[in-house]
Amino acid sequence: MAVTAIPVSRPRKAVAGGGALARRRRKTFWPFLLPALVIYAVFFIGPALASLWISFHKWDGVGEMEPRGLQNYEILFSDDTFLAAFGNTLLILVVVGVATFAVSFGLTMVLRDMRGKRFVRAVLFFPYIISPLVLSVLWGFLFRTPEGLVNSAWAALTGGTGVNWLGDHLFGVIMIGLIWVNTGFYTTVIMAGVDRIPPDLYEDCALAGATAWQRFRHVTLPLSWDVVATAAVIWTISSLKIFEFIYAFGGNTNDMPTVTVWNSALFVYGATFGGRTPQYQFGYASASAVVTLAVITVLVVLLRRLLRREAVAF
Repeated sequence: MAVTAIPVSRPRKAVAGGGALARRRRKTFWPFLLPALVIYAVFFIGPALASLWISFHKWDGVGEMEPRGLQNYEILFSDDTFLAAFGNTLLILVVVGVATFAVSFGLTMVLRDMRGKRFVRAVLFFPYIISPLVLSVLWGFLFRTPEGLVNSAWAALTGGTGVNWLGDHLFGVIMIGLIWVNTGFYTTVIMAGVDRIPPDLYEDCALAGATAWQRFRHVTLPLSWDVVATAAVIWTISSLKIFEFIYAFGGNTNDMPTVTVWNSALFVYGATFGGRTPQYQFGYASASAVVTLAVITVLVVLLRRLLRREAVAF
């Protein structure tokens, strides 16, 4: 006897909004979310809108604002110092970011089956929790000319006088330092994603004779992709805010670092309190901050779209 399937209509309330239980859950959700939204609006959205407004004015931070329209932006895009600082920001974003993630993935593969990996992971993470000012002092001690530890080792091995790191390769040394500082954090984040992967999958790879690269490409990376994508967005945002390490390492007690190592954050500080002539250009500095924020926002959106993948269940 043939059986005819009878379509069952769902309750209207369940289709429309999930019913009374779902509505009560949404009402319970708001008291927990509202304080965070208020703090976010006060400390981020409010200052961002204020910076946008100030960027259309000439203002020294004390007197009356003088409307300038788009003049600050027109001057900004012809300012060689700003263009160089923005270029350094992009170099830090791309070069330091790629190197940091490459080293982090390499360390993750080494530490995954290593005894005492928790201790090693804690050691790697340690520089990230230390003040950037302290790290910059240590980094300066390592690369100081000619008596720094790096040049001393260079002289012992080659008999030469070493390299003038802080004079001829200052920005390169800063980027190496940023890789060192951030590698521990992103190794910890990536390892947290890799630790979720069932060990059986790696055992199957070993039985199939897969190489380390094949295990990484076909197992580790796809199954930790959501963690990697989130870490990439975090790095994109945090690279914009790097300030203390460059300021303390590249400068001294009386001066800002040379403009050749400025990034966007140092440019904003230099145009306001950093002694750049003319000083206290809050409107001009706000315009540079708005441009940088807009570009980074676009990059984050593009990065999210580029890294979007279907979730892999395991």
